[in-house]
Amino acid sequence: MPKVDREFAEKFLTSIDDYDAYGVHLLFNDWWEKAPQDAIEKYVLAIEEHPEQGPLAKEGWLAPPVDMERLAGCAPDTLGEAYYRFIVDNDLEEQLATGYRDLHEEIKSDGKLQRMPDVIQYKVLRGYQTHDMHHVLTGYDPDPVGEIALQAFGLAQMSYPYAGMWIAVITAHMTYLEPDLVKPAMDAISDGWTFGRQTRNLQFVKFEHQLERPLKDIQVEYGLYPRCLRFSAGNRSATESLVAA
Repeated sequence: MPKVDREFAEKFLTSIDDYDAYGVHLLFNDWWEKAPQDAIEKYVLAIEEHPEQGPLAKEGWLAPPVDMERLAGCAPDTLGEAYYRFIVDNDLEEQLATGYRDLHEEIKSDGKLQRMPDVIQYKVLRGYQTHDMHHVLTGYDPDPVGEIALQAFGLAQMSYPYAGMWIAVITAHMTYLEPDLVKPAMDAISDGWTFGRQTRNLQFVKFEHQLERPLKDIQVEYGLYPRCLRFSAGNRSATESLVAA
């Protein structure tokens, strides 16, 4: 029977103790060296055999860096305008994906990612590009509730260890360290999971090619509207806030 590597388990416990100090992005990269091969293969097949995700993943397309000037020029109510406002209003890092790619290449050069399959490497890089876009499309805010819900949304659409680790760390933290988080965290997880199961696939989709389209039209097309309206500021169905650890 496969078992969790005990050295990795110590790092997992570190994330449970303080996931701001040792983030899931670090935990994710730690896992591959001693991950059970059967688990790795199942994650790969879940992507490659998916009728929509498989062809997109095989193509391996990565978007160019975010062009804030282009976004600023998008018409009102378009995806591009909403994406621009999301980044600016929340004071987010414009080149988050570029920064993570540099970190990924640094870790890869050390040999730690030799067992991370190419399709998973593509997924993590593309995932950093689409993360904020998915916030805009789903209506989830970039706060603790929204981040947890979006990870659950993504996990519902794709079996992917990064999202699974996010949920595992949060549920372990609430269970063993902060029971007051149980209800808000589980509300966010169940909300995101249900939403992700009900909508069309968003993973790998080239929404960067749709920046000039009305946001509502895209949300309707992918089954996100009108449910996404429930997560606008002051109108979430989950609890009012989730206290950050």
